[in-house]
Amino acid sequence: MTRYFNNCETLEEVKARFHKLAKELHPDNTATGDAAKFREMYKEYQEAFNTYKNIHKNHEGKTYTKETNETPEQFADLIRTLTRFNGCTVELIGSWIWVSGNTKDYKDQLKELKFKYSGKKQAWYFHEGEYHKRNGKVYNMEDLRNMWDTTRYENEQKAIEA
Repeated sequence: MTRYFNNCETLEEVKARFHKLAKELHPDNTATGDAAKFREMYKEYQEAFNTYKNIHKNHEGKTYTKETNETPEQFADLIRTLTRFNGCTVELIGSWIWVSGNTKDYKDQLKELKFKYSGKKQAWYFHEGEYHKRNGKVYNMEDLRNMWDTTRYENEQKAIEA
């Protein structure tokens, strides 16, 4: 399908790959940045996002479909903002985004972005759509990481815009 997203099977995989490639290819990255490659990657990201928009994988590795109204631009804007939060860790866990670390300075911005805070997990989270508890059980972060595909990013001192 594409050069950058050819091995993706779910929306979560597309999002994780985009986040990685955006940091790598953005022209502000003096080591590996390339404006032409970034533009090509972003165009392919939009196509892949729309192709896999409703395809997800559960914690058992089985694929399922669930409609989402999220757009590729909304996710890219969200990641662009989060990469500016120095001292924070961004994790894509399944279809959820978790932000932890030095989040105190970014509390108001996270609220504006519709993130909610989990005191038990000491992290902010964002999820498109409704949330339904599984059997009433509350999972810790390690449980979630073990159940779902997880991509973790430590934000660097110099933010790279997507």
